[in-house]
Amino acid sequence: MKHSKGTVVVCATRGMLRLQIPRHLFSGEQKYLYLGLPDTPINRSAALVKAQAIEADIAFDRFDTTLKKYKPPYLEQVKIPDLSDLWKQYTIYKGKVLSSTTIKREYRRVATHISKFPCQKTSRVGATRIRQHLIKTSSLQTAKKILEYLSACCEWARGEDLLTENPFSFLPKVKGKTPKKPIHPFSKTERDLIINGFESSDKWRHYTKYVEFLFLTGCRTSEAVGIQWKHIDTNASLIHFREALVDGSRKDTKTHKARVFPINKQLGEVIASLRRGNPEDLVFTDPDGKPIDSRQFTKVVWTEILEWKGIEYRVQYNTRHSFITYCLEAGIQVAQIAQWVGNSPATIWTYYAGVTSLQNVPDV
Repeated sequence: MKHSKGTVVVCATRGMLRLQIPRHLFSGEQKYLYLGLPDTPINRSAALVKAQAIEADIAFDRFDTTLKKYKPPYLEQVKIPDLSDLWKQYTIYKGKVLSSTTIKREYRRVATHISKFPCQKTSRVGATRIRQHLIKTSSLQTAKKILEYLSACCEWARGEDLLTENPFSFLPKVKGKTPKKPIHPFSKTERDLIINGFESSDKWRHYTKYVEFLFLTGCRTSEAVGIQWKHIDTNASLIHFREALVDGSRKDTKTHKARVFPINKQLGEVIASLRRGNPEDLVFTDPDGKPIDSRQFTKVVWTEILEWKGIEYRVQYNTRHSFITYCLEAGIQVAQIAQWVGNSPATIWTYYAGVTSLQNVPDV
């Protein structure tokens, strides 16, 4: 139904009443006056009276473009929620549909960023300041990601009538790409020094076989900390990578595909040296028999061993990069390596083809 130019329309969104103000009063932009009342017959009658009063002001050229004159007195004291409060509510809402792992890893990380923002206002000015802060203090990739999360949060809040607009939807896109750090695998000499470091350490010797396993399989860290004895078939000389352990929660592999890995002589000796447990037992644990905390392991144990052995620091995940590089240098087909480590051949070519040892140019 088409309304006349000066008509104020009573409507409802999500069961709450609002007044639709004529566009021509705001250069074509649609504005609404939120009444904070449920859509009931009595409240709708009251809203109609308010609409007629506004129409009268429009007709007699006394319309208040700030809309303050028409806001119900009980709404004047309504506090606009700050970003931190909104994010807490949004996290609770998303927690109903997302895994606890995602909430712990992603949403808490965003909350940490929010706590460091110079401004908590959910306004366009506030959003602009937050964008500038993120670009200044984070990588472009991180800035983009955090702003996407904040925009989604405010869009949800708008739908819940907690905000009248999403201030992050008006921001210009963060342009540019964060250059990827080149892969820098450990040489075999460095690998052997690291393993020797664990073997020689009274403090960290417990992790020696775990580190060897990482170097000899190239598996993801989450796969290694989550592997159970039921996944190792010594009769068939195969390891079945089916699951991963992330932040204490068991899930499928990163690619959502199970794969088998052949046990060669080196790896067989490592597995044979371990005390086999029940099928559901973890193969690798911390000294207290608990699941290995991979972040703490990298931060403390791994760092200490590399410093002791005088090896240039690289994160523990480089064991995976190193295994792939060793296989390439040994002439293993890319498709075969990809199958072993759970990558695509394209990924192997893209990230690893340029990091193998330099070869002599053949006679042609």
